Amino acid sequence: MSHGTGVQTDAETGTSGIKPFLFDLGAIDLSRRTLSRQDLERWNPHRDRMALLDWIVWKSDDHARGVALKHIRNDAFWVSGHFPGRPMFPGVLMVECGAQLGSFLYNVRFEKPKLAGFLRIEDATFRAAVVPGDDLFLLCQEVKVSARRFISDIQGVVNGRLVFESRISGMVI
Repeated sequence: MSHGTGVQTDAETGTSGIKPFLFDLGAIDLSRRTLSRQDLERWNPHRDRMALLDWIVWKSDDHARGVALKHIRNDAFWVSGHFPGRPMFPGVLMVECGAQLGSFLYNVRFEKPKLAGFLRIEDATFRAAVVPGDDLFLLCQEVKVSARRFISDIQGVVNGRLVFESRISGMVI
C-alpha cells in the first residue's frame, strides 16, 4: 500500500476493486504514541484483559477521527484456544478494539466521561487473519454524534493491509 494514498490496489487486496482506508494515513506518524493503556483509563471504563488498546497513536483536533494500536501478543488469553497450533485474533475482539477507540473519541470531548454501550455492529467484514506479533492499527471515523450516542466507521490495518471493517453504534447507558 502506498502510505501516501490511503488506498490498497487490486493486487494488494486480492479483489477486483479498490478499497480505500477511512482516511489518508500518509500524513500520520504511525510510530507516534500519544496516550498509553493507562492514560486511556480516564476515558474508557475497560480494565484488565478487556482493555484492548495499547496506544492512541493520533486523533484529529475535532475528535472525529483517530488511530489506535493493538499489539497482538503471543501470551494473550485467547492464543491457546483460537485456534490451537494456528492462533488468530478473534474477529469479535477486533471489532471491540475499534469500539474502544470509538468510545474514546466520543468521551474525550466531554469533561466527565460517559459509559457508552454497544447498540449495533453493522456490515462487519474480515479480510485477513491477524496473528501474534502483528501490530493492528485501528482507524475510526465518526459518522454521527450527539450527547447520548455515536455512530462510527472502523477499520483494522496490519502491515498496510485492510484486515477488517465495520460500522458501530454506541449509546450512553
